[in-house]
Amino acid sequence: MLAILRNIASKARSHASSIAAMLSLASIAVPTVAFSQATFESCIARLKARAVEDGIRAATADRVLADVRQVERVIREDRNQPEFVTTFADYFERRVTPERIEMGRRLFAEYRDGLRELTSRYGVPGQYLVALWGLETNYGRMLGDVPVFDSLATLACDGRRAEYFSVALVDALKIVDRGDMEPARMMGSWAGAMGHTQFMPAAYLAYAVDGDGDGRIDLSSSPLDALASAANYLRTLRWERGIRWGREVQLPEAFDYSVAGLARSRPLPEWRMLGLRDVDGRPLADVDLEAALLVPSGHEGPAFVVYENFRALMRWNRSEHFALVVGHLADRIAGAAGLRSPPADGIAVTRDQLLRLQLELSSLGYDSGAADGIPGPATRAAIRDYQRDHGLIPDGHLHAELLEALGID
Repeated sequence: MLAILRNIASKARSHASSIAAMLSLASIAVPTVAFSQATFESCIARLKARAVEDGIRAATADRVLADVRQVERVIREDRNQPEFVTTFADYFERRVTPERIEMGRRLFAEYRDGLRELTSRYGVPGQYLVALWGLETNYGRMLGDVPVFDSLATLACDGRRAEYFSVALVDALKIVDRGDMEPARMMGSWAGAMGHTQFMPAAYLAYAVDGDGDGRIDLSSSPLDALASAANYLRTLRWERGIRWGREVQLPEAFDYSVAGLARSRPLPEWRMLGLRDVDGRPLADVDLEAALLVPSGHEGPAFVVYENFRALMRWNRSEHFALVVGHLADRIAGAAGLRSPPADGIAVTRDQLLRLQLELSSLGYDSGAADGIPGPATRAAIRDYQRDHGLIPDGHLHAELLEALGID
């Protein structure tokens, strides 16, 4: 009888998980704008009222928001951000290209004097600023072609992150209201980010500075303004002067991958005691520096120890893939060689599959955090714990055998 009851309970949990998965999938899988024009207009009216309450002149709000439109492409981009839905190998190889490295080195040399001044003032070495420039807009070649107010209005009315983008819309109105820019010049990414280093309106208001000394701030036309603003922003994100972002390392045979992960940092001497070495085979430095171990392609790919400045890069963009690529591209711009262990090919998964994975792991007692289809630290920790308990290498990485074991196709 006990066995029968257990079987019934197990089926019930599986059924509940399937229902939850379908309901959650319905909330994220719609690729197009899911609200009518009347609903959009009602939302814009609320946003106008909110802006006026926040101190924006009514005339500014009326003028700017009179002709905003919802953009389906913006919703599609929001649901399919490459940092979260591609493998590390694909993400890395598309961005750390010979052309981008060479262009970064040429611009690093061209702006050398200005970058040295920024390093002295803000503590951020120039190669990181150039790397961010390269990653965000390919050195100004891809500044974005979506009207900022269309992007922000679409996302503010979409519902998934309505509050965040409602605040961003009001911040963008502040830029216009104080006379910094006219709406027609505010073109940017699908998310409303602007300029060579892609500042959201709040970042513009708080951290944008005049880098070329002409008495005005122009992040779209002045690379020095954009680079200086990026340096100022990184300083506030707790960039530590004189410290690297991290480095590639070698792991010993039969390594316990369960100690990897951004939440499992420990002093560098402890990693040294666990047998980690630099890529030339030397033991890691015996210095008191907190570090975490990341294996973005799992046990078959490269391994990195990352320091506090890696976390600063993640405060800029919360993707580990993004921060790793910025750090490595900065090293290459400064003259370093490529990775000793190239990223291993992985399996590409959709957000729907990731959501089902999160729900299934949670139903089995492995806390994967919010079921949002984004593989964050909690999801990787749950994967790692599941792998450990089922005789798999606990690297927290999505392997085909894991998805097969959980019945996810």
